[in-house]
Amino acid sequence: MIKYKLICNNCDISFDSWFSSSKEYEKLKKLKHLICHNCNSYKIEKTLMAPNVLSSNEKIITIPKDKKINKIKNKIKEYQKFIEKNFNYVGDDFVKEARSIHYTNDKKTKGIYGNATSEEISELNEEGIETEIIPWFNEKEN
Repeated sequence: MIKYKLICNNCDISFDSWFSSSKEYEKLKKLKHLICHNCNSYKIEKTLMAPNVLSSNEKIITIPKDKKINKIKNKIKEYQKFIEKNFNYVGDDFVKEARSIHYTNDKKTKGIYGNATSEEISELNEEGIETEIIPWFNEKEN
């Protein structure tokens, strides 16, 4: 595994991401699977990084892979429960509903969540409609 510090050339936010190899990073970039979580731009680049070197006095703490995965999965499920409780599910009508709320200035409407492609999300953001991409687990599929 390799950790890269990435930067979005669109909004200048920087973030870290893990890849199995440098080839995987290049492949994902070429396929436009690297996207900025802040502005949904594909203009992501690696920044200069220094290697992380441990001294002989430092101890390496490892968490078994299954525990890491379960911890992350449980946190995502926690977010999902919050979203399901506090937002209206609109399914594949997400883009239409988001525009409707935005352009009618109906601020009393409960927030929504649903399905949209990354291209549709980019279009909404360009129109000034704030959106977030949240990972979603469907228990029947996982």
